[in-house]
Amino acid sequence: METRVALIGIIVEDPEVTEALNDLLHQYGSYIIGRMGLPYRKRNVSVISIAIDAPQDVISALSGKIGRLSGVSAKTAYSNVTGTL
Repeated sequence: METRVALIGIIVEDPEVTEALNDLLHQYGSYIIGRMGLPYRKRNVSVISIAIDAPQDVISALSGKIGRLSGVSAKTAYSNVTGTL
């Protein structure tokens, strides 16, 4: 199955949703290359980036589920790098 490398940028405006977000990321953990989270206390938000290598439908599904969480925004950038599982 062909996979792509992508970056999902996430902004969390509601800290109450953190547990649900972490549960989602745990479900897709086998595809996640790395994760970096930065709390921006001055604005009371968290900025998270997720590097992922997965089939495009898996990346889209995760990004969509994250984006449907209340108080969370997500955008995905895809690379042209592909591979296989």
